[in-house]
Amino acid sequence: MASYVVMEPPGRGEDAVLVRDGFTWLGLLFPPLWLAWHRLWLEAVLAAVAMALLSVAADRFGLGPAGDALSMLVSLYVGLEGQGLRVAALRRRGWREWGVVEAGCLADAEMRHALEAGASPESDVAPRPLTPDANLARAPQTGMALGLTHTPGRP
Repeated sequence: MASYVVMEPPGRGEDAVLVRDGFTWLGLLFPPLWLAWHRLWLEAVLAAVAMALLSVAADRFGLGPAGDALSMLVSLYVGLEGQGLRVAALRRRGWREWGVVEAGCLADAEMRHALEAGASPESDVAPRPLTPDANLARAPQTGMALGLTHTPGRP
């Protein structure tokens, strides 16, 4: 299952955007184009300039294949952090993070978000507490312990 970050617009005129959290292959293979496709103009220009500068520096200093590897670092960064860059850009534009939805595909994630966002807070189901109830905690066990720990109940 994949995790999708749900970003809501500042006004209710638009729908929420779901951004899949994880690695992006197209961001690895075509970093500036992928960034431009997602309207990350500044990031696209910076990625293209960084790749060009690293390639020129590699040719100038005669690094050979190591220079190509340096240029590949920009691609790897966009592949790993591209979705995070999208979320950060939406935050800069005033969008807020609604939460995270886990689903097998984008359509399922949109359905789960719609069902959870449509739930009214006045429902008769009490929300689960964030901290566990002390009454439900297990009693401390006495007896032998395995590993590098001491025997419980003994000094």
